[in-house]
Amino acid sequence: MLHQRIDLPLLVSSLLLLCVGSVMVYSASSAVAAEMFSGDSGFFVKRYLVRLILGIVVLILFASLNYQKLQKWSPILIVIGMGFLALVFVPGIGMTIRGASRTINLFSMTIQPAEGVKIALVIFLAYWLARRQHVMERFFTGFLPVLAVIGATCLLIGLQPDYGTAIVLAATAFAVLYVGRARLLHLASAVGIMIPALFYKLYSSAHSRGRLMTYFERFFGDSADQAQNFQGADYQLQQALIGLGTGGVFGNGLGQSRQKFLFLPDPHTDFVFAVIGEELGFLGSVAVLGLFVVFAWRGVRIARMAPDAFGFFLASGLTMLITLHVLVNIGVVTGLLPTTGLPLPFLSYGGSWLLVCMMSIGILLNISRMTYRRQRLQYD
Repeated sequence: MLHQRIDLPLLVSSLLLLCVGSVMVYSASSAVAAEMFSGDSGFFVKRYLVRLILGIVVLILFASLNYQKLQKWSPILIVIGMGFLALVFVPGIGMTIRGASRTINLFSMTIQPAEGVKIALVIFLAYWLARRQHVMERFFTGFLPVLAVIGATCLLIGLQPDYGTAIVLAATAFAVLYVGRARLLHLASAVGIMIPALFYKLYSSAHSRGRLMTYFERFFGDSADQAQNFQGADYQLQQALIGLGTGGVFGNGLGQSRQKFLFLPDPHTDFVFAVIGEELGFLGSVAVLGLFVVFAWRGVRIARMAPDAFGFFLASGLTMLITLHVLVNIGVVTGLLPTTGLPLPFLSYGGSWLLVCMMSIGILLNISRMTYRRQRLQYD
């Protein structure tokens, strides 16, 4: 039976999040879409649903194929991924939006290569650790080669610049390496080198430096600086907090957000959780977070019960990648973290990241199915 072959709690929690995402993308984007596209309030949700249907096909495909076949393709996938990352800097192919070159235009399609590279790097790490775990405690033969791949990938993403994605991807990679028995001294040394380099890069850019200073002023600045920031650099955060605050316990009702009416910038993308809090209230927000907790719990369980080392590291990496995106996005919307531009998995509008999430679900379900198959063979 189906429930004996795949992880139903993971599948159900993911499908519920996608249902919530479909409703909230429409609710959050309707006013913006009507303003931008001559009254077509459903413009964004229609595009979201098309990508969701494609994503379901991707989910079914990866849930059906044996995940172990990804091992032999992993080095090729990461090379292709870095090649696509380099294309964002090619004139005529790369597109600069709001000062960042994160998108390429190929055959009339817009693609964000960084989203695909996230899963390509996780697959490569799982491949490397499954084969080289016995030497991961050695610096030159185990740790340094994989660190070079992580560093090159994050550097290309950081040059776009997309520091939020680079940091989350590096954190995911280091977490997987730690699980794969990399020495804490090696990881700490790498982090100790990367953090000063990151701060130098942030301070060398006026835009990034302004964001960072604004973030520190939230906690350590005087009231005059904070009030000025709420009218300027922190305007988006102020509108998000207003939405979360006015939602109360039970919310204002589905579709009844006031902030989405051109007060809150990008209400259907990075800050969709603010609209969820305003319309569904504290209880609705907790319910959504509860679904993410179920997803993380089942992802960890799938990793622990995986039939081989590759499945263990792959499930661990995918679960960590999506969970970190959730934590960072919620931290940004609530003002605990600086603005990063990271989407909320399953709920934010966006095609490339949605497909990556659906692919991740499919792979996790496939690992759980292979685990069941192995257990059944053992008992037969």
